[in-house]
Amino acid sequence: MPNIKSQIKRDKTNELARKANASRKSEVRTAIKKVEAAVNLGKKDEAEAALKHAMSLLDKAAQDRIFPRNTADHKKARLQGLVGKMA
Repeated sequence: MPNIKSQIKRDKTNELARKANASRKSEVRTAIKKVEAAVNLGKKDEAEAALKHAMSLLDKAAQDRIFPRNTADHKKARLQGLVGKMA
């Protein structure tokens, strides 16, 4: 346990940030799974809508440095490839 007052405050803010970042990561993972599920079921319209939402979440997460920019771009490209291959 820290003795320094400023470190006690930092520990509190770090914990809040950790929880917020975990929540955002979970939201992104859920959005990605929705795209993959729609692709597996062959629902192109649903997949495209889910892709748009997932790409938006990935961009926002990368902007807030929850994911590195290249990681977000990689995930977006992979999802676009999945939806693009649909008939």
